[in-house]
Amino acid sequence: MALAGRSLPRLTEATFTPERTRVVVEAACARVGLDATGAELLRHQTNAVFRLVTAPVIVKVARPNIRHTAAVVSLVEWVVEHGVPSVPLLSGTGQPLEVAGCGVTLWRYLPPTRLIAAGDIAVPLRALHEVPLPPIPLPELDALGAIHNSIQASTIISAQERGVLLRRWSRLVDAVPGLRYEGPPRLIHGDPQHRNALWDEAAGRPVLSDWDSAVVGPVEWDLVTIEVHCRRFGFPEQEYRDFCGRYGRDVREWAGFTTMRDLRELRMVTTNARKSAPGSPQAAEVHRRIAALEAGGDLQWSIL
Repeated sequence: MALAGRSLPRLTEATFTPERTRVVVEAACARVGLDATGAELLRHQTNAVFRLVTAPVIVKVARPNIRHTAAVVSLVEWVVEHGVPSVPLLSGTGQPLEVAGCGVTLWRYLPPTRLIAAGDIAVPLRALHEVPLPPIPLPELDALGAIHNSIQASTIISAQERGVLLRRWSRLVDAVPGLRYEGPPRLIHGDPQHRNALWDEAAGRPVLSDWDSAVVGPVEWDLVTIEVHCRRFGFPEQEYRDFCGRYGRDVREWAGFTTMRDLRELRMVTTNARKSAPGSPQAAEVHRRIAALEAGGDLQWSIL
């Protein structure tokens, strides 16, 4: 437990590596009386996600430039109170913790007893879209701003690739303000997809997870996200149809679908362009996606 009182240097985007975030996990766990020995790294892209092998707990380390971890904790507590199926936070730990300049959250581990299909996401997502706006300060969706910031911040793209992305961004700057949504802004998940939902065996239902992207915005953003993930990552068409049937809407029938689809895909490409390290497999996938965007066509993407 010596790590509990140990002062660690603040992480930066450049030092947000699996080796350093593991030390953050060890320090956070020591602070709340958990043992992080042998913790398994599950994911290291938007966040660092570790599974403890000594307890049924997931530890998530947010990137050092993410400052809304406390709002995420408050939001999850609020949506659970309002009946939205969500993976539960670990109780009794006074979250979030701050270690080395990163927000750290702890969650109950839900073992993968069954694979999540797109249709499983429909009911909890519909429940989310039906709750009132929460009394929690949440940002509004600003996909265009986020895309431009990511293009400028990326260290892996060439001048030619930056031009490709900026041209697509410029076209969307003209098109997005003209979108007409089928309803007022709602609380949206921001990134609903197969890896951001889990099966809660005890409750016998699917639940939403990974709330870091939650914002106030049009529900069409969430619905297009499902469509993009199903199509780009090779899930069967019937799986997407199952989602539409259970949710009660096929966003492809909306007049603004093509524009929102292009916006969502550009956000996915540019976000990964900002987060990926030069020479990494993730960077190679970003280069492949940019080339395909320029060439046109419906290239299947690899999951990052």
